[in-house]
Amino acid sequence: MGEASLSELLDIWVDGWASTRRYDVRSVGSFRAVHLADKSGDWEAFAADPSDEEFATLAAFVAEAPPRILTVLTEDHVRYRALAEQHGLVVLGADQELMVMDFEGKDVEEPWLNDDDLKLTTDIEDHSATVTVTTDAGVLAARGHVAVAHGYAVFDRIVTEPAFRRRGLGSFVMRALTAAMSEHDLEQGLLIASTDGQHLYHHLGWSDVSGVLMLTNPGTTEGASLSD
Repeated sequence: MGEASLSELLDIWVDGWASTRRYDVRSVGSFRAVHLADKSGDWEAFAADPSDEEFATLAAFVAEAPPRILTVLTEDHVRYRALAEQHGLVVLGADQELMVMDFEGKDVEEPWLNDDDLKLTTDIEDHSATVTVTTDAGVLAARGHVAVAHGYAVFDRIVTEPAFRRRGLGSFVMRALTAAMSEHDLEQGLLIASTDGQHLYHHLGWSDVSGVLMLTNPGTTEGASLSD
């Protein structure tokens, strides 16, 4: 697999993320926007290091409705914070990271759940999978989703419930999801991680690709995390 540009990685991530959540996707100029049907009910646009002119077009799109969000992948937060201020947008979040994992040489066998009180359920569709870990009584302990997009595995909503943390379930769910998609011969994975998640993924061998800057209209507070 050739090395993809940041814009290409973003498009791949958007397709996989929208697929796992069953979001509609539309174009805004040469960029993508996703309909957040289960959140604000409006649109979130995505761009990687847009030019000033491209940013203006995207900012105008966001300004059309208060709940709209513009998410920019960039390492130059100072530049885009200044552009946001010029166009009347405010920062909604700035602590997430696009990350990538090379699967070559990684263990893709379904992991063993070393806890007799918990059980693993894996639901596989054609190009996606959902993993849940529950107690015998049906209490949710951890979960996660993955979808195949353009040869990548895009991971989403990797969550361990508070009462079950520090038991290695986050790592277990990631391994189980990777195993569930093993028949697709995937070479790399993508995800966007919160600050807390980044520590886990670094430990598992994931690498940082780009910072994530979320912008919106003043007064909007919902949707500050892409991983929830």
